[in-house]
Amino acid sequence: MDQAIGAAIEQDNAKRQSELAADYAALGERLARRGLDLAALTDQVAAFAVAVPSWGVGTGGTRFARFPGPGEPRDVFDKLADCAVIQALTRATPRVSLHIPWDKVADLAALRAQAADAGLGFDAMNSNTFQDQPGQRRSYKFGSLSHTDPATRRQAIEHNLECIEIGRALGSKALTVWIGDGANFPGQQHFTASFERYLEAMRAVYAGLPADWRLFIEHKIYEPAFYATVIQDWGSSYLAATSLGPQAFCLVDLGHHAPTVNIEMIVARLIQFGRLGGFHFNDSKYGDDDLDSGAINPFQLFLVFNELVDADARRAPGFAPAHMLDQSHNVTDPIESLMASAMELQRAYAQALLVDRTALAGYQDANDALMASRTLKQAYLTDVEPLLATARLRQGGAVDPIATYRAAGYRAKVAAERPAVQGGGGGIV
Repeated sequence: MDQAIGAAIEQDNAKRQSELAADYAALGERLARRGLDLAALTDQVAAFAVAVPSWGVGTGGTRFARFPGPGEPRDVFDKLADCAVIQALTRATPRVSLHIPWDKVADLAALRAQAADAGLGFDAMNSNTFQDQPGQRRSYKFGSLSHTDPATRRQAIEHNLECIEIGRALGSKALTVWIGDGANFPGQQHFTASFERYLEAMRAVYAGLPADWRLFIEHKIYEPAFYATVIQDWGSSYLAATSLGPQAFCLVDLGHHAPTVNIEMIVARLIQFGRLGGFHFNDSKYGDDDLDSGAINPFQLFLVFNELVDADARRAPGFAPAHMLDQSHNVTDPIESLMASAMELQRAYAQALLVDRTALAGYQDANDALMASRTLKQAYLTDVEPLLATARLRQGGAVDPIATYRAAGYRAKVAAERPAVQGGGGGIV
């Protein structure tokens, strides 16, 4: 752990522990009247974890511009150092998800050693066939895994297989595949033929999976293909996963849906049929905005976790979703945003644990719409902050991670060590 971070945690926590203890006791009394055990709930929340995306610790951008922040990571080793700070403060982000080739290095042993020293592991590997890389022989301008050219498809397949091999060396157990393939104009692409080409290519990727790995198929309704994408919704993702085999699952990114889609119902359907692989958590107002989780619609986040807690409580077959953040931080310190998001996920999880499921089932069976809704709202409106802070404190984290981070001066420190990055063109990172 960074020494300044460790010292700041100790100093800031000392100032806040007395008030936290009183607030925690008061919350315990309120929950006890509802038949809830605060200590058990705290243990459950403390066990919750979400992976941090390596690219998330850098500054993002829009299609029009990118404004770099101070102290941006220069390479994957700097990214791991930033991710270690997030874990030290929140105790909720013990794994990092890498993106290849952005995070590709020759010395994988050194990368794994640094992660181990920081108490970090590696989550799902992410392939990249949505942009061309320097020296790449064939362009993905008109698609990758669904391209009309067999050689281009083979190039994309080989890249995914390489991601698997890198992941095996690092201890990862999953591959996430998202493609930007699609069409910008009606008639540009034969819908059926492009999907068949995608499935054929993905079968080659699937064949390269180790027996203990999972393949996560990520869908996206638009961008960069604005008329039609090959894997545009959860239905296409489900069809692809079931076509490939039992190691293939659907990944739900909260921003990859039409604005009025009921995401929690999609989650329920995928759980019901055993194909929910996991999540890319973020938030949105208009489209695929990649905003901080819970920043726009925290109630929707709670409703998603309500489905997850319900599935866990009834031991839904094959239920083991992976959790990862996937955000673009354009105007905030990325470390602060990632910490805030991790805490919002813990909050939604804790609130979902408070739902009186016996009462809810009774109201649902009786068609009592109002009381069923109020049962959810009672849990959602409960202030669980003392629970979350206590869970962090008991694991050696910060009672108030963002305040502690600012007091430690980490951003100023790395800004002095890392050369400033020049602003440039657009492109969401």
